[in-house]
Amino acid sequence: MFKLIKKEGYARRGELSTVHGTVQTPVFMNVATCGAIKGAVSALDLKKIKCQIQLCNTYHLHLRPTDDVVKKLGGLHNFTRWNAPILTDSGGFQVFSLAKLRSIKEEGVYFSSHIDGRKIFMGPEESMRIQSNLASTIAMAFDECIENPAEYSYTKNSVARTTRWLVRCKEEMERLNSLDTTINREQMLFGINQGSTYDDIRTDHMKEIRELDLSGYAIGGLAVGEPAEVMYHVIENVEEHMPQDKPRYLMGVGTPVNILETVYRGIDMFDCVMPSRNARHAHLFTWNGIRNILNAKYKLDTNPIDENCDCPVCRNFDRAYVHHLFKSGEMLGMRLAVMHNLYFYNNLMEKIRKAIDEDRFTEFYNHYREILGKRI
Repeated sequence: MFKLIKKEGYARRGELSTVHGTVQTPVFMNVATCGAIKGAVSALDLKKIKCQIQLCNTYHLHLRPTDDVVKKLGGLHNFTRWNAPILTDSGGFQVFSLAKLRSIKEEGVYFSSHIDGRKIFMGPEESMRIQSNLASTIAMAFDECIENPAEYSYTKNSVARTTRWLVRCKEEMERLNSLDTTINREQMLFGINQGSTYDDIRTDHMKEIRELDLSGYAIGGLAVGEPAEVMYHVIENVEEHMPQDKPRYLMGVGTPVNILETVYRGIDMFDCVMPSRNARHAHLFTWNGIRNILNAKYKLDTNPIDENCDCPVCRNFDRAYVHHLFKSGEMLGMRLAVMHNLYFYNNLMEKIRKAIDEDRFTEFYNHYREILGKRI
């Protein structure tokens, strides 16, 4: 399913073959939480901005329209009209983000819905069932995303439970994939490495879960408040214990600089709401740094958002118009900004892949790591 084509240092160039198409890695997964990119961007738009794979949220789709409804409508691909790979998270992140609304037990997690307060239970089997109903290409194992910093004893106990949950996830997915009523009987399962910032727990957990021979492995529980250098250290510590022949996914990361730094350290897959969220607040990524299009200096600026970008927005609109749209509260401003930022991220990944192919990624990394995070 995953072919490692070549390496430059720790940076990896690969292909992930799935029932819904082949993904070139390293890759950024565009986040469509409820089956749509926030900012009025449809599945049809995503093809124009070089998207290869999108990520949808198990917890939110379980609440509405419900996974049963999505299954009746033919699964997420048919529902959203996106005909390429989809990854669904497990609901495990909500164990972290909805800490005030949940209770963790061995059997799973009891939630109160953030929408109407109704009681919800989700454990490994429920998460797999929901993701099977959604019929995503890749399902993530149910885990607990641990806060940083966390107590050592709590982290160790939590990780042990996450491992037990992973075994249950694998068994349930195998059962679901054997059923005639399952839409995608070739659904893949990725396990998640946890352990807060403790080197020994992270290493031991990775060694343990790699023995389960899953379709891929993720590093979770990072980019939740710890300094970037701590995140990079955790990745370096875990990387050497990850299988070479399986895709590696860093969950919830991140900025363009974070992506450069972690590709450099051996990561293949990324997701983050940052490009679309920042776009909706008029913060645009460019090859010269980050531009706040609300600044008054753009009122009469007839240049494209980025002179070095060939996205549909930069080819057709100028800074003055996008500035006006934001100042006027027009939804089109957000839509154009989101399309530009997502294109930038997907184009960044394309350039990274090309640089690895041509044995010049280190040069590319050294050039852009100081530029892409700079505010213009």
